Amino acid sequence: CEVRPGPEFLARSYLFHANRLFRAHQFYYWDPACRHPSYSLVIKGKLRLRQPSWVTRGATEADYQLHKVGIVFHSQKAMREVAARINRSSAEGCGQFLPPGRTWAPGALYELLSAKAERDCTAALGFAMHELSLVRVETRPQQSGSRLVEELYLGDIHTEWRERRHYRPTGYQRPMQSATHHVHPCPACGIIYRADEHHPPILPARAQLPMQLSGSWVSTHCEVRPAVLFLTRYFIFHGNNHSWEGYYYHYSDPLCKQPTFTIYASGHYTQGIPSARVRGGTELAFKVTQARVTPMDQVTVMMLNSSEPGSCGLASSWSAGVEQDITPTNGCLALGIKLPHTEYELFKTEQDAKDGSLLYIGERPTDGSSPDSPAKRPTSYQAPLMQCAGAPEELSNYVSLKYLGKKDTNGNEALKPLPGAFLLLIALLFLRRD
Repeated sequence: CEVRPGPEFLARSYLFHANRLFRAHQFYYWDPACRHPSYSLVIKGKLRLRQPSWVTRGATEADYQLHKVGIVFHSQKAMREVAARINRSSAEGCGQFLPPGRTWAPGALYELLSAKAERDCTAALGFAMHELSLVRVETRPQQSGSRLVEELYLGDIHTEWRERRHYRPTGYQRPMQSATHHVHPCPACGIIYRADEHHPPILPARAQLPMQLSGSWVSTHCEVRPAVLFLTRYFIFHGNNHSWEGYYYHYSDPLCKQPTFTIYASGHYTQGIPSARVRGGTELAFKVTQARVTPMDQVTVMMLNSSEPGSCGLASSWSAGVEQDITPTNGCLALGIKLPHTEYELFKTEQDAKDGSLLYIGERPTDGSSPDSPAKRPTSYQAPLMQCAGAPEELSNYVSLKYLGKKDTNGNEALKPLPGAFLLLIALLFLRRD
């Protein structure tokens, strides 16, 4: 069950044909467990792959055309709400989408968009399929065993509702898994795959986990954020005194093999309270009081050394691989770090299919700003972090060895990078599945 900014709770199932036609299903829900459906969209169109993206390395740019978009309501309440939103809009040709007093017709399909009739009533829903304009397919082995897993990454959704229909993605949403090559076990995969607009998937009930931040959490793969940022994250939370430490490892490539700089930050966080806006989430405030930066390539070194004196550590003193405290200069202007500052966050914890613990932290604003006020608190999440065992000091050294590419005491590579992700021809991929 996915959470989009708003918040919106949904599940997706997309089918791509070899002739470039596609049929996509988006199932929307009232709840964050995807058990109480609101309405479903069925989207038909055509997708044409173009060239490798010059903005987001590792991605392929694509053009798409929408032929039809239909909606099926799953309750009278959903029908009233959506109809009211469309009726209030000024979309040409929509008029009274549904007359007042119209009763819910179970299973009826209503047309929202028709390219042939030049009618589009989707704006009131904030609907857009710009996610199809940025595509990436990754193939990786499962964590246990040699079986390959295929995942489809599509463009990210803007965190501001009013920008959603105009925004062209530079990052990704959480990946969709191949219906035939997915991580096992995946109870939701088969349920969503077999669903259609008339029979939305009802996902298995999951126990609500209490928010317990104590321990160490790491990224499960190389993450891509809007504005072309590639990074991995590692956090340590000390529940006894509500302090935290975070390592942000930045790279110049989508495989996270070419490091550019790392940021270490620390501070304190407040006691969490259940979110009234995003069901299932917990609201916290994080205060960042200290930070250190380690440049890892000459481009970053040159940028930091050319920064204004007093704005980022000691002037003209940066060198590759050497960490420097930026707390005395109240952060680093060149990297957009301001100290001290407070961020208003949204967290949630879940268990994966193998009973491992996952931590979701609020999605960063697409415009690159900080959630530095309650009004900017996230309503959706980043890629999850996985809880890991071991003492914080040991894990810190472990992650640092990975990042720096050092050898251990036996001369072996301390930690190999996460499996490489290779861009495939998506048409061939889905032809094989069809």
